[in-house]
This record gives sequence, C-alpha cells and structure tokens, in this order.
Amino acid sequence: MKQIVVISGKGGTGKTTLTACFAALSKNKIICDCDVDAADLYLLLGPDIMHEENFTGSKVALIDPEKCSECGECVKACRFDAIIDLEIDPVKCEGCGVCVYLCPEKAIVMNNRVDGTIFLSDTSYGPFFYARLNAGSGNSGKLVTEIRKKAFQKASDMKSELILIDGSPGIGCPVIASISGTDLALIVIEPTLSGEHDLLRIAGLTEHFKIPTLVCINKFDINEDISNKIENICNEKKIPVVGKIPYDPIVTRAMIEKKTVIEFTDRPVKEQIQNIWKNIYEKLSG
Repeated sequence: MKQIVVISGKGGTGKTTLTACFAALSKNKIICDCDVDAADLYLLLGPDIMHEENFTGSKVALIDPEKCSECGECVKACRFDAIIDLEIDPVKCEGCGVCVYLCPEKAIVMNNRVDGTIFLSDTSYGPFFYARLNAGSGNSGKLVTEIRKKAFQKASDMKSELILIDGSPGIGCPVIASISGTDLALIVIEPTLSGEHDLLRIAGLTEHFKIPTLVCINKFDINEDISNKIENICNEKKIPVVGKIPYDPIVTRAMIEKKTVIEFTDRPVKEQIQNIWKNIYEKLSG
C-alpha cells in the first residue's frame, strides 16, 4: 500500500481540484480529505455518508454547583476569563485544568469536548474519509491523524493499493499530520511571488520529514517568467517538476457542475492532468 499526499503552501492553488482528478484516474484506493478546517473535496466527489462519529480532541471544565463553595479561587486563576458567575463558558475555556487543580472543594472536573465530526462515505471513486472541525475548536492536527488512521485501517481491510490524501494547506500542525509517513508528496504551486515563497516553505517541510517530493505548476502560463524561476528552484533542489497545467476556465465550469475535469472535458488541460498522474505513478512505482 502506498500513500500519496497533495499539498500546497496556501489554499486556492488547485490542490483539491487535482486530488479529485487523481481520484477519477486511479484504481483500488481510499480517498482522504485532511483539510479539516475547510474540507471541500466532498463537493466534487458527491459522497453518500455511511457512518459518522464525534471527534473529541480536547476537554472543557465543568463546575458541580452542589460541591462549589463560591470561594472564587477558580475565577482568579482563569487566564482566559472563562468563568463568569461561577459558570464555565465552553467557548472561552481552553481546557488547561488549572481551575481543577486549585479548587479547594474539588468541585470542578474536566469533560471531553466534541470538537468535530468524522465521516466515512462511499463515492463512485471509492471509499472516502473526511471531517468537519467545529468553529473555534483546536486540535486540527489530531483530527487529521484520526482520519488517516481510519483510512489506513479501511485500506488494510480492503487490501487497497493506494491512499490518496488531500492535505491541509500551509506548513502548520495539520500539514505535518497530513504528510507524516506518506510515500510521496505532490506540491501544487501557482506562478506568483507568493507561490515562489510558498514553494520554499513547503519544500523545506517535506525535506525535513524526508518525504519524496514532486512539484506541479498550476496555471503556469499566467506568468511564465515566474514559472521558469520556480522550475529553476526545483532543479537546484533536485525536486522533479512532473507537469505544468495551463489556465483554462473550463476547470471552474467543471467545479460548478460538481464534476472532475477528467469527466467534464476533453480539452488539453485534461491531457496535462492525465500526464501528471502518469508521471506520479511512475515515480511511486519506481
């Protein structure tokens, strides 16, 4: 079993669009959306939810009014101003537990907090895992890890050859959780000054974790000077550029129709994406 993750230095580069295309092109795989803060791969894959479960990634304090002597020690100790009139505001509570430690009456306990939902679904492309983090909740990296564990178990049970991961954007904790232990990372970059900077950041991350890395330049023809500069950077860092996708409004039209580019059109952009997947598969197999 191999694991491929598609990542980018920021959102909006075409990472999810490409992942959906790869889902249409590949066989015998499990699909996993690890962008838990703003999951949107499901919009293109049209999943039927088979199972859902709560994700508890943190804790929240709770005061037992029968034990509470209203001494106010918890109010003084709380740095987040989460205790108002001796009641816990679950939105402000960070779950640090200092109130539990300092309460002389042992009237405060820490309870699990529901921070999101994990979904197992079925699609025409294969089983698909994704999640939704609740507004204001943290631990997105832990939620990504939970999704990947479930996807790996499902892949093992089904003897799947591939886990295809739509990774989180950026370089933070959810990205680290997305790429850890994968066999190959594809970085999707746009030819802009910020894209050039993002490439250096995200390539530095994959290099640190020793993840074999490839690069795809999306909309390369909107600024061919920077596209060439990005290619030169990749050559210097010995990162193969597996393809360059031209700008084509048909991609947006396909998204509006909730279809992958592979299914929606036969224009040159489709052939470019097919070639990119072929190059990725050859690198993975080699």
